[in-house]
Amino acid sequence: MFRRAGAQTLVLLIRDAHSNWGFPKGHVERGEAVADAAVREVREETGLERLDIVSAVQTIAWRFRFRGCVIHKTCHFFAIATRDVRTKPQRREGITACRWVTFDQGTKLLTHDNARGVLAAARGTIEGHLSALTAATAGPVAGEEARG
Repeated sequence: MFRRAGAQTLVLLIRDAHSNWGFPKGHVERGEAVADAAVREVREETGLERLDIVSAVQTIAWRFRFRGCVIHKTCHFFAIATRDVRTKPQRREGITACRWVTFDQGTKLLTHDNARGVLAAARGTIEGHLSALTAATAGPVAGEEARG
């Protein structure tokens, strides 16, 4: 999740019931595309409505133990743009806060190392996307010829 605020790019982090800061995520429903699930989960967990997927960012997988069982998780992360500012954390699902932060603030605030890796990958994707948008809207430099 990202948005522009003047010259700054801000990313959205959420805090869970255990006070861990991370990204919105959830389960893919039967018959649902992964990208559609990402948009749905962001809407549900943050209350943001106007969402546009820019690009896939990274897929991470990890294992952990829960009640004696080994659990394997896979998360697909996307760069999703919004113009919305106000959030509404999904408290009934344990989302206790949403916070817009800069990339550097996010790196410090994120709880888990793998999330910091996702943020670093997202930064490259988002900055590349914004540079391409800027170049596309700037038009040709004086003295240059535009070619199609």
